[in-house]
Amino acid sequence: MTPDRSVDLEGWRKLEEKGHITINVKLEDLLPESMSVKERVEAVKDRSGREIGKRTLYHQEVVYTFAANAEVNDYKGAHIRMLNLDDRSNKRVYKGPEFAIRAMADAYFALNAISLTGQLYRNAVNESMQYLSNEVTGLWGFGEVTVTDHMWIIDSKKHPEYVAHREAFLQLKDLLFSITADKPIDGIREKAQPVIKYFESIKKNYATSSKHDRKIRYASYFNLAVLYYYLDDPQAMMKEAGGLVLNDYDSRDGHAFEETATRLKNLFELTRLNTRHFPIDVNSFRGPFDNSMTVNTGNK
Repeated sequence: MTPDRSVDLEGWRKLEEKGHITINVKLEDLLPESMSVKERVEAVKDRSGREIGKRTLYHQEVVYTFAANAEVNDYKGAHIRMLNLDDRSNKRVYKGPEFAIRAMADAYFALNAISLTGQLYRNAVNESMQYLSNEVTGLWGFGEVTVTDHMWIIDSKKHPEYVAHREAFLQLKDLLFSITADKPIDGIREKAQPVIKYFESIKKNYATSSKHDRKIRYASYFNLAVLYYYLDDPQAMMKEAGGLVLNDYDSRDGHAFEETATRLKNLFELTRLNTRHFPIDVNSFRGPFDNSMTVNTGNK
């Protein structure tokens, strides 16, 4: 096994040594805790499907545990974080194959202990390394993600806004599908202006306190909040979220958008960035002790 090669911090370059951060992983032994034989009774049928008897099948179940953790330090040796990857409270269960004879099931694990424990250990280590990769990427990485989201459109053909609303939605959908992780989105907002203008006009044209008007305004606030989220504009998203709350058709969505906008704003402040869309060339990165560059950021 090569667990060190399977850990991936997306958006960073992996070095053999002397990176900006070092991840030290401790893998403990796999320990069986208990063994038992379980049985399953099934019906035996003839060719016509008529039940003619029953038979009992046996399989062995082994309860075992595994433990692993990772310590993250910076290049100066300062401790950053300890990550728990697995511990003994997680009771894993191995289920062996079924046999018609109980004694064969009872002896299966003991007869195949070396190969079985090896495979179970590899599985546990691989799961831990995958978890570690996800955690460090979520904390410090620049990972690409593909998401599924939804918006609101008018579904009644009798509504006077039916055609225009759907056309605006289709334009918006095409714009959002054109967004990629490694390209700036500056031009996307300009292209979205006709759609933004249309949804803003809905708020003014349907301004009464009737349920009908509040419902169609709700769609405008909702769709614009989603759009501004993907345009990396938490301030504009917060404004739409506040309007959604005051609109009082479904204020829960408004509060949820407010929380999302706050998280996005905090993310930009923490990273000192104002967008989530930019190219990354990890091959150009250098470690902190590489004398070929005097200023280094974003390296591993």
